[in-house]
Amino acid sequence: MAASRRSLRRGATALIAASLALAGCSTSTPESVPGVTAEPCPAAIDPDKGCVYLGVLSDLVDGPFSPLGKAVQDGQAAFWNAVNKAGGIGGYEIDVTTYARDTFYDPHRHGEQFRDIEPHVLALAMSLGTAQTLSVLPEMDAADVVTGAGTLWSGWQYRETDRNLVLDSSYSYCTEAILGLDWFAQNKTNPGKLAVIAFRGNYGGDYANGALRWASDNGAVVTARVDTGPNAEVGNQDGPVAEIMADPPDVVLLATGPAETAEIVAKLVARGYEGRFLGSTPTWNGALLKTAAGPSLAELYNYTSPYDLWDGASEGARNARAAAPQVPANWGYNLGYAVSFPMKALLTRASSMGMLTRKGLREALDGLSVDSEGMTAVHNYGADGPDFAAQRAFIGAPDASSPLGSRTVTADYHGPTLDRITLHGPCVSH
Repeated sequence: MAASRRSLRRGATALIAASLALAGCSTSTPESVPGVTAEPCPAAIDPDKGCVYLGVLSDLVDGPFSPLGKAVQDGQAAFWNAVNKAGGIGGYEIDVTTYARDTFYDPHRHGEQFRDIEPHVLALAMSLGTAQTLSVLPEMDAADVVTGAGTLWSGWQYRETDRNLVLDSSYSYCTEAILGLDWFAQNKTNPGKLAVIAFRGNYGGDYANGALRWASDNGAVVTARVDTGPNAEVGNQDGPVAEIMADPPDVVLLATGPAETAEIVAKLVARGYEGRFLGSTPTWNGALLKTAAGPSLAELYNYTSPYDLWDGASEGARNARAAAPQVPANWGYNLGYAVSFPMKALLTRASSMGMLTRKGLREALDGLSVDSEGMTAVHNYGADGPDFAAQRAFIGAPDASSPLGSRTVTADYHGPTLDRITLHGPCVSH
């Protein structure tokens, strides 16, 4: 019976296409659009629906951010499974697993995998990493491939740098540091001195420049601005630790990976550092509580998130928990769930306009408004730059008694500094 219904559906599609052709019109059948098929998805819930394939380029095996990348993918899979159970979009279900590829968080590998899956997908649900995404942006531009944002680089918030291709939906690493320091000043202590340890490149540079901008605007002294890299590249974090201890600040800001965060915190505390730590989104993983740094992290560390956390009270956070097949490995699950809202809104809008093609998605992005069910502020696309007044942060604290090893301290936080400063472009260029 299902096969018969599919045959009727394909026959009707062919008849409509033929009628339009005879009338002098043109149309795109599913088979002529990359990543859109009349055939059902491999794990279809409704075999009478077609399939939209979205690609994923992420750190999924053993790269420096693989624990995060795996959890993000779990969150995206849960999100789209819920969408498919609710009927899909425009007669199609959405598949984000068939063309999910591991990039090892390496730009060269990212490019190879992009070229492998590009002919088969309508868009990318995820492109993890700033340098990685920038490495394929010209090819994405040429092929009209939009992507969900797996990076918070400030350049995605300006059309001249993101080419209207990247679905950012929250703050940038730059404004994350500003929001985090405002929260820290209001809830811990107003830091007279601060230091930053950050990975080289767009992620760390963006975050560090935001911290420096906050210090300049709030009269704080920056005692050290330390560039570092993953331990796989630099060996250990002894150098950054020594630079911090040369003039200990009130707070050390971190824009590294989780392993480097644990090492830096443990070694600084062991050497007598008495200040606190504030981490960017990618620095945290609940597994750190099981390391030697666990007690110090629980006492002295907070991290910021662009989206509501696992224990959040927003409608989106509640739905994310309900959609999870089991308690996720880390908070990256919520990140993956939340970053999927813009793509859902874009597919829905393009489908309603009869533009479910690559060019159609790109055109439908202008003026798109995305409601992420309270997991972040409503985001509007098409402006020349970011809306700082709308940017919010969620502040987390390690807590071994809480699911995923952390709890929400403050939700929907917006501080005063973003309302005073002006940024005319990315905090750091590539």
